[in-house]
Amino acid sequence: MEIWPAPAKLNLMLRILGRRPDGYHLLQTVFQFLDYSDELGFAVNASGRVRLLNPQPGIPSEQDLVVRAAELLQRQSQSRQGVDIQLHKRIPMGGGLGGGSSDAATTLLALNQLWELNWSRQRLAELGLQLGADVPIFVQGQAAWAEGVGERLQPIALPEPWYLCLTPACHVSTAAVFGSAELTRDASPIRIAAFLSGDRSNSCEALVRRQYPPVDAAMGWLERHGQARLTGTGATVFLDCADQSEAEGLLQLAQQQGFAGFVARGMNQSPLHTKLSG
Repeated sequence: MEIWPAPAKLNLMLRILGRRPDGYHLLQTVFQFLDYSDELGFAVNASGRVRLLNPQPGIPSEQDLVVRAAELLQRQSQSRQGVDIQLHKRIPMGGGLGGGSSDAATTLLALNQLWELNWSRQRLAELGLQLGADVPIFVQGQAAWAEGVGERLQPIALPEPWYLCLTPACHVSTAAVFGSAELTRDASPIRIAAFLSGDRSNSCEALVRRQYPPVDAAMGWLERHGQARLTGTGATVFLDCADQSEAEGLLQLAQQQGFAGFVARGMNQSPLHTKLSG
């Protein structure tokens, strides 16, 4: 079984500009990958069946994004090949780290190679958009400035700092946050230069902190050590650190206070694409 990474991401800022008639939100955000990943194993066979060997608790196999991605690619490519898939989860669900979308993107890219389909990355990204707004960024694999509903991507060169990420033990529903009447949806658009100069606001932060006390507690602790931020709609909160040593030292302090988390390096190229180009 061949093992492929499905990396986490951070939203380094998130501005909600408005809402389309179809309910999707117009936004600006910045994506950067982390060297912290789920892992997926793929064993291609001639059965024509897609099987997830270890379905995740509480998620019916047919609703799992990994299975949906594989079956969607199989239908669209008219491939007669099948695959057995093993998923090792490290990225917490509902944490704003993109784990499900990343798993789907890895499935598309891996099976494109293993089934010898030779689809372009752009074609796979367009297919992935049917599965979720964040799937294209993982397919494209470059840190990016994103607009629209998150599908209009412009590569961006960013520093690659070490991050301390705290993962409160709560599941923040993106749909619930975006559907809330309390969400502010009238942020003014900014340019990339403003973000690079320090505008790192998140339109969802105040709402999430009010509605999810564990997120507020984690962020309050991080704020004592620097500019704490919420990734996407949460629940993960993070802090840029000077180096790995500082990040690991702060993680130890956080764990002593009962917070869970991890240390990871920001990456402008996805670890998945490092494998693809290797």
